[in-house]
Amino acid sequence: MKITEVQNQNRTPDLISRLLTVWEASVRATHLFLSDVEIKRIKEYVPQALNGIAHLIIAEDGAGRPVAFMGVENGTLEMLFISPEERKKGLGRRLIQYGIENYSVERLAVNEQNPQAKGFYEHMGFRVYKRTDLDEQGNPYPLLYMRLSGAKA
Repeated sequence: MKITEVQNQNRTPDLISRLLTVWEASVRATHLFLSDVEIKRIKEYVPQALNGIAHLIIAEDGAGRPVAFMGVENGTLEMLFISPEERKKGLGRRLIQYGIENYSVERLAVNEQNPQAKGFYEHMGFRVYKRTDLDEQGNPYPLLYMRLSGAKA
């Protein structure tokens, strides 16, 4: 598994399309609280988020296909999505560690209704410090804001 940052000029439409496929498969496997209509609506904004994030880090399999990605900005993990077939193999751990070591990741937000992700982040040393009733778009999906243990407020 190869982990690399993709610079803005290399975020081609083909790459964004392949990452969108990873995103959708990941969301359908983990965000069971979202309806099909909601997933399709959110999917429209994902390319903009992928192109706009400061640091886009992808994990590619041996054939060079993206199987996971994360986005980091200002010490915050803004996104982390892993293909369902690659889950539970240590890739999420590798990506988080990469983010902590290379981009000083110490904060993130996770959907409260995604207990697997919350548990994973807790296992990685993050702790909840704040909860909101709505997500950042004003939808009724509570968010849990987490900080790496030992990180400053």
